[in-house]
Amino acid sequence: MRSVFLKFLFSIVAFLIPFAISLFLGNQLITNIVLLIFFIHWLLFIPAYIFQTEKFFDLTGSITFLIASFYALLNAPSTNIFSIVVVSCISCWAIRLGTFLFMRINKDGEDKRFIEIKPSFSRFLMTWTLSGTWVSICLLCVLTAISSNSGVEGGTLFYFGLILFLFGFIIEIVADYQKTLFRKNSVNKNKFITSGLWSYSRHPNYMGEILLWFGISVMSISSLSGIEYITLISPVFVYLLLTRISGVNFLEESANKKWGHLDEYKDYMSKTPKIFFKFPI
Repeated sequence: MRSVFLKFLFSIVAFLIPFAISLFLGNQLITNIVLLIFFIHWLLFIPAYIFQTEKFFDLTGSITFLIASFYALLNAPSTNIFSIVVVSCISCWAIRLGTFLFMRINKDGEDKRFIEIKPSFSRFLMTWTLSGTWVSICLLCVLTAISSNSGVEGGTLFYFGLILFLFGFIIEIVADYQKTLFRKNSVNKNKFITSGLWSYSRHPNYMGEILLWFGISVMSISSLSGIEYITLISPVFVYLLLTRISGVNFLEESANKKWGHLDEYKDYMSKTPKIFFKFPI
């Protein structure tokens, strides 16, 4: 009973963090978007729990990114080409990742992360709520920029951020493609990938994700002022989420159980950086 209570409490806190930040910013448009994001996640949690499925979990996150971004663009006080470019970047990323993850889970049949989570109402609800937190906090910075009086501002920082986004986006696509091809080859069954970008990083797809969201924030930063700089929590949150909470830790724990006894895996772990590429000097 205590465990259930704590999970509900954690869900409430996960909602209140981005909601409180939106109220602190005093921007009604952002507050409305945060509420919309959580409403979508909680609404779709209902059929997910009833039918005990996680197949549209990741897709829901991607769709919510699209809805929130376009809602901000269409309701902003001012819209310019730079705001459109930022929303286009987010849209390309969301469509690509959402489609990729949806196709992957349909092929695999299930996501192992959810095997123990789905039967528990409180735990499954917490997971869907955390997805809403992920979308909300990721978007806080760019939503603040889009909803400013002049929209997203251009300039050196904007173009530098755009380059970072493109670099990260390409890395993520290539890394996912290389791993997909590796898994398709029956010769590689029950093996771990060490080729391509995966020879420079144990998680190059996460490196790409971190870089592209950092780029989105850099593209937005010139439009921020005063208390709005608090929204720069967005790229920090992405980094902590992927490296400390749901991403790398889960994957490496699973990989260690599977290949941790192999000398070649130990060698790969010792020589290959966890996230960011290490280039020869």
